[in-house]
Amino acid sequence: MSAIAAAADAAEVVALGASNTYGKGVNRGEDFPAQLEAMLHAKGVHVSVANAGVNGDTTGGMLSRFDSAVDGSTRVLVLQPGGNDARKGVGDQRGGNISAITAKAAQRHIRVVMVENGMLRGLTHQVDGQHLTPDGYRMLAAALLPRVMGGLRK
Repeated sequence: MSAIAAAADAAEVVALGASNTYGKGVNRGEDFPAQLEAMLHAKGVHVSVANAGVNGDTTGGMLSRFDSAVDGSTRVLVLQPGGNDARKGVGDQRGGNISAITAKAAQRHIRVVMVENGMLRGLTHQVDGQHLTPDGYRMLAAALLPRVMGGLRK
């Protein structure tokens, strides 16, 4: 079993994305999926949030990993497509891949919460200007919290 599949085992919320999902440049537990899980628990919502982020991943990679990242217990998919498609010369595939991911989620009755790049603006970034700091990831998790809670209620 892959590490991603093991992490997603029985996770009610799965965060699928690239480096800003993985939490590049910060310690484990400081990434937004871990902070989101802690915030959910603090609100009395005891679900697990699996981090299925891979540094440098494209939406094509996310699509190919979808089946190993989510299982029958997944209720909400937090999708962070990032900007690697454009950087890797496959930007023309981004929209189709996102549509395919959201369609697969819909077939499994999984609600999708999108994290587009615009949501990262105004958050605290590392010196590279691309990746968030622990505080930036906390701010992102806080912004996602009501949307994820709403997705879990439906």
